[in-house]
Amino acid sequence: MEEQYAAHLSDYTTWNQLDHAEDHVVFPENIGEYLTIDETSLSQGELYTVVTNKAAKGNKGCLVAIIKGTDSERFKSILIRNIALEKRQLVKEVTLDMAASMEQIVTKTFTKATLVTDRFHVQKLAYDAVQQMRIEYRWEALDQENKEIELSKELNKAFIPNRLENGDTPKQLLARSRYLLFKRKELWSPSQVLRAEILFRLYPKLEQAYDLTQKLGHIYQTVKDKGVAFTKLARWYNDVEQAGFKSFNTVSRTIQQHYLTILNYFERRSTNAAAESFNAKIKAFRSQFRGVRNVSFFLYRLSKIYA
Repeated sequence: MEEQYAAHLSDYTTWNQLDHAEDHVVFPENIGEYLTIDETSLSQGELYTVVTNKAAKGNKGCLVAIIKGTDSERFKSILIRNIALEKRQLVKEVTLDMAASMEQIVTKTFTKATLVTDRFHVQKLAYDAVQQMRIEYRWEALDQENKEIELSKELNKAFIPNRLENGDTPKQLLARSRYLLFKRKELWSPSQVLRAEILFRLYPKLEQAYDLTQKLGHIYQTVKDKGVAFTKLARWYNDVEQAGFKSFNTVSRTIQQHYLTILNYFERRSTNAAAESFNAKIKAFRSQFRGVRNVSFFLYRLSKIYA
């Protein structure tokens, strides 16, 4: 049926983008004032850069371009050939992640657009830093338990693990605390409250790191003024530096390098959620057809729905 659809029932063979579809497809008519840009993998790890129009809300007309790779110069040349300068200069804002290639693509292609760093990518860095600390503590707990097991064998005694008041061993405590460190305290279940109390008592630095992530989230959730955000983010940055956690070094450097585009979020509170949502639709579409055997035909079907 798929072969019949491609060869006879559809207009795939006469599609005006067929000759270059595997490399790029562009739909100038779908460009708008507020865009998102992100990368996705269609098949076998091959990355494609996807530009979507927020105004279409993930429906027909949202797809502006899908271009193979993430090279900014190549992306620029393709869009310049296919989208007139007047249309590209209509773009007021583009939300994106913190990849340097994405920033270069936007600044070179949509020259009058404001860049907005997605808040969830910034917050994810902070959460990852906390998880890294948790994992390091867990490795230490595993190492300690192995030493105790070896000692028990040398003394010909049965190994009895150290049980905490909630029944967890130290390594279990650290393994089972993963999800509670992503959640706000008011969302913890009773068992998570007890586990967190024990965790933070044994590892006070982990509580300090957790509090830093919650403060960052609170800034994003409550602040609606760019000037106030500037002050609060500066204070948060100072708190991170004073804490001196190695795992937070990447977070502080990233904020320093993307300060202006991070602050732009507080003008319209724009996120890259539309791009992430569209990526999820691509993955669902790919899953429905058991993968991508023919990239051109896959993009043709995708464009029929979303372009």
